[in-house]
Order: sequence, then C-alpha cells, then structure tokens
Amino acid sequence: MRKHTRTLFTVFVFTWVLVAAHNTGATPQKQEPKGGDLMKEVRHQLVLLPYYSVFDNLAYKIEGSKVTLIGQVVRPTLKSDAENVVKKVEGVSSVDNQIEVLPVSPMDDRIRRAAYRAIYGDPAFTRYGFQAVPSIHIIVKNGNITLEGVVDSEGDKNLAGIRANGVPNVFSVKNNLVVGS
Repeated sequence: MRKHTRTLFTVFVFTWVLVAAHNTGATPQKQEPKGGDLMKEVRHQLVLLPYYSVFDNLAYKIEGSKVTLIGQVVRPTLKSDAENVVKKVEGVSSVDNQIEVLPVSPMDDRIRRAAYRAIYGDPAFTRYGFQAVPSIHIIVKNGNITLEGVVDSEGDKNLAGIRANGVPNVFSVKNNLVVGS
C-alpha cells in the first residue's frame, strides 16, 4: 500500500510541476529558419506546384526574410500559386513577385512542342526527362527559345542548344543551361 501511495504522490508532484511550468508563460521560442533551410523550403514549395512544367522557369532570390520570385510561366495561375505557397513558408516576411507571364501564342505553343520533342526525344537527354521536375526548361517567347536549368556536362549543354537551334520557325536560341557538379 505504501509503495502505491508513493507512486501516486510522485505522479501528482510531477503533474503539478508540469502544470506550474506551463502556467508561467514559458513557451518555447520559434526559431527562424537559417538561410539554407529557407532556400530549401522555398525551392521545395515551388517544385511541388501542380502546374509547374518544363515550359516554366521559376527562380528566386532571398534577402533576409524577403523572397523575390523571378522567371517565366505559361499559365497566369502559376504566378499567383507560386506567390501564395512562398508566403506560407515559415521565416518569409514578404514576397516580391516578378514572375513574367508569357504571352498566349499558338505559334509559341507549336515551338514549345517541337523543342520538347527535339530535346527530350534525343536519347542523350532521356535521363533528364524521367526526373520529377525535368532539369531542362524550355522557355518560348515571341518565337525565341531560352533554355534554363542544369545539365551534367558541357557536352549536354551544347547538344541541347544544337537541338533547340534545329527547331523550325525559331528566331533565336539562348542557352542559359548551367553545368552542375
């Protein structure tokens, strides 16, 4: 009986200490995410957007807790969706949305499809196409192609540029692909 009473007393004291500590207002401080964590979380949220495709380019800059969104998108809703998800990231105080919505053009749509087939139809680029978010983005504006993203080698970068230059009805090709390490 004595052992049972001692156990109940211990539980009572422990519970009382927890309640007293809770009532003192001592709440744990929320830690601000570090710069690297904030970058990872913003990137993570952007790549998870449902309509983010190979024809869109989303990028960002972080200055303290302010995020500036840049890039080009085909759908206007993707611009607002990107801003909304980044606003909800812990540690972000404001979002400057400078994403450009590309003009609607049937000719640009044809060029997008042809450039996609030219690049991702090449056996050398098959591995890039199987990623959740393909790493070569094809941006078409007024008949001009810009390639954005990351590739494994300088040869892949050059080959993607050559394949895009072979697409009919294209005025120019700008190859901004970056060779990853």
